[in-house]
Amino acid sequence: MTALVNNRLDFNVKVCLKNLKSGLGTVADDIARGFFVITHSSFALLGLVVAFAVVTLMARPDLRDTGEVKLMAWLQERRGTVVEPESITPPKSVVAERPVADKPKALSTQQAAVASWISKKYSVAQEPVGTLVAEAFEIGQNVKLDPTLILAIMAIESGFNPFAQSPVGAQGLMQVMTQVHHDKYAKIGGRLAAFDPVANLRVGVKVLQECITRAGSIEGGLKYYVGAANLESDGGYANKVMAERARLLAVVGGKRPPTTTPRFVAAPAPAHTTSVSFPAERKPTQDVAQLDES
Repeated sequence: MTALVNNRLDFNVKVCLKNLKSGLGTVADDIARGFFVITHSSFALLGLVVAFAVVTLMARPDLRDTGEVKLMAWLQERRGTVVEPESITPPKSVVAERPVADKPKALSTQQAAVASWISKKYSVAQEPVGTLVAEAFEIGQNVKLDPTLILAIMAIESGFNPFAQSPVGAQGLMQVMTQVHHDKYAKIGGRLAAFDPVANLRVGVKVLQECITRAGSIEGGLKYYVGAANLESDGGYANKVMAERARLLAVVGGKRPPTTTPRFVAAPAPAHTTSVSFPAERKPTQDVAQLDES
């Protein structure tokens, strides 16, 4: 009797375990199926959202532009938090002493006229040229040097292009040889300051002063400045600078020299030809002879 009871209990336990195992399997299967369905639906929904966003951006360029601006702003903020400012910012002392050309100064009537004339002749913006004109007048007054001479050198050397560079390494507005005069840039930002208009102007004036002092005259100083001190001729450089200086002086005096240079210059007429408007002068003996013949 006891054995029969024990067998029945074992049987009932096995049945319960089997049912429990089957139930757990069913629950796990239901969970897996549900997870698959949810995941599949989520990916499908995500695809629909992406497709809708693409279509919307294509149909609304303004939204796309706004999004790009916000994204760039966010990236710039992230970049600012990651990059250490000290690693990309020059020392404070250098930044404080370095001159810049982005702060226009008040111009006098003469300076405004010069800036306007230069702007038209060399096709450059009048506002930054006005800053250079004011700086040239201020420096010229401080160092007792004619500002029109400084501006004339800029005109001939670079045509007022602050990024000009010659094959031999002359750089900036006044085409200063940076490798030779790098010590003059040391306190105003280093060699890259050669392409800062005002910095290049100041260094160029220092070099010009040294050249004039060494030569003893402006024309001789210009020959030194262009690197022709040991040559017989400077290739007409001094004459070009002095001619442009004369035109700038005329502008300062209230005149308006032409802003274009004639491409062709008419050659003098031969001696034997006679102008139609202005007949050649005859000698009295020839006139008397013609009257006698008539």
